[in-house]
Amino acid sequence: MDAVDHINVDVDDLGACFRFYRDVLDLDLLRPPEDFRGAHAMFRAGDTVVTLAETGRAENWDEAGLDHPLDKAHVAFATDREAYEALIAELDGQFPRQGPYDWGEFEGFYFLDPDGNLLEVVTYQSPPAGEERELLTHDDVE
Repeated sequence: MDAVDHINVDVDDLGACFRFYRDVLDLDLLRPPEDFRGAHAMFRAGDTVVTLAETGRAENWDEAGLDHPLDKAHVAFATDREAYEALIAELDGQFPRQGPYDWGEFEGFYFLDPDGNLLEVVTYQSPPAGEERELLTHDDVE
């Protein structure tokens, strides 16, 4: 395998998730919902296509069922430090132990989309000099 070609995310509310992935995550729109026969939308994140599909099979899962982010599969998006910090500022407080985490080569922060899908944003860029905060690690996993 050379790369992840695409990821399908099952959602209950395509409208809310479409706006979140477009406006909050700022993914490049490839095909809006009106381009599909079924309830879908397609975005690009780097070389990977992310498709939202309203199939009626989403889990209705939310932060109440989350003991730790590593308990659930997730999609991770890589970005620069500035966008990473902006997402933390906007989405922090959704559930305990969202992060940020020190994963060695990169830093990561977990959050939920409007349908409760677990997502992560990571950055490989170091924080600006003199700007530090406490990072969680694998040791913080219960």
